[in-house]
Amino acid sequence: MQTIRGFRDILPEHIGLWQKVEQEAAALFTAFGYREIRIPVIEKTQLFARSIGEATDIVEKEMYTFEDRKGDKLTLRPEATASISRSYIQHKMYAVDPVRKFFMIGPMFRRERPQKGRYRQFYQIDAEVFGVESAYIDSELIFLLNELFKRLGLTGLTAHINSLGCPECRPAFQKALMDFLGDRKEVLCDNCTRRMKKNPLRILDCKVETCRQALEGAPATVDHLCPACEDHFNIVRSTLENQNVDFSVDKSLVRGLDYYTRTAWEIQTSALGAQSAVAGGGRYDGLVKELGGPQTPAIGFAIGFDRLVEVMDQLGKAPKEEPLDLFILPLGEGAMEKAYAWSCELNLLGITTQTDFRGRSMKSLMKRADKLNARYVLIAGESELAEKKLILRDMNTKDQVNIAMDCLADELKTIFKKNNKG
Repeated sequence: MQTIRGFRDILPEHIGLWQKVEQEAAALFTAFGYREIRIPVIEKTQLFARSIGEATDIVEKEMYTFEDRKGDKLTLRPEATASISRSYIQHKMYAVDPVRKFFMIGPMFRRERPQKGRYRQFYQIDAEVFGVESAYIDSELIFLLNELFKRLGLTGLTAHINSLGCPECRPAFQKALMDFLGDRKEVLCDNCTRRMKKNPLRILDCKVETCRQALEGAPATVDHLCPACEDHFNIVRSTLENQNVDFSVDKSLVRGLDYYTRTAWEIQTSALGAQSAVAGGGRYDGLVKELGGPQTPAIGFAIGFDRLVEVMDQLGKAPKEEPLDLFILPLGEGAMEKAYAWSCELNLLGITTQTDFRGRSMKSLMKRADKLNARYVLIAGESELAEKKLILRDMNTKDQVNIAMDCLADELKTIFKKNNKG
């Protein structure tokens, strides 16, 4: 049996890097007042169709959608923002306090073509803020991303930012775009031809080469902003400048989802040479109302966890695995019973301990201790048990000392404390 194409196991030897990222993210977000939320993996399909946009590639081609036994259409979540917004509305969080800051870490599902760094079950770190219209929260989220990546050791970071406008100024931009595309319809792909009627802005996100060529010199949203959106974007830029966050205005950046308004951004790193996006986000002031809640400004981002870990691994940022404190080497059935009890007791005391219950020879067990990178080996054979004195062997210096069996835990605690175990 093999994993499904596009899905994978994250093995124990790789999990340390994942845990490092999770811990750094949780600590940073918590310090800034974000609280963890956990949302279902499966939602009603209509949630994503309404929020992401029916004309998007995600909804049209990539979602894992199926009918349950009652005929309801359900979908494995392709992203987190819609689900968190649904939770905000369903539990009437706005009635208690409309300003909420969340983060979540977990798997998403899209049926894309599998390739290096891209999977059909992939992981994201999300942060979302509800109830704050101020441009300073836009800057805070971009600053948080920049700070997290610095803490994780990434270099060459640049925030690519743009403003997509709002319902007030977007019609003027759409007209300018439609006028520009008027004599280029023949070279557009079928998807873009269809999108011209539903959502022309989506054409700017097309990856088909003929469409990208046709869009060279196209109008930019940032050049068609209303005064309110222009002021908002100016605050974002000036705040980032004051915080020394490296950014550039990218007029071609529109992101891939319909719900974005005003500020949109990607964080890219040149740590591996070519620019590579590791996170993106934006403002979605109309989404909560679209999903049945009150008018609520909102904004958030998602970090591509798989891609981030891949970059960090290539940069040698994976944490070194801590050595095992103690391996108990039992020789004989009586020793195994004791070894089991000691192992449980010592692990609870914070001394990482393993043993072996396979009844193997001393030579084989010493090899096992080496493989586990044990700092010490505790030898317990028939003679040691009879004399109630065990042998503790330092695997680095090869020195050996006797330890009284009756006060084993206390003596080991003293030894590891001297070794800065604490």
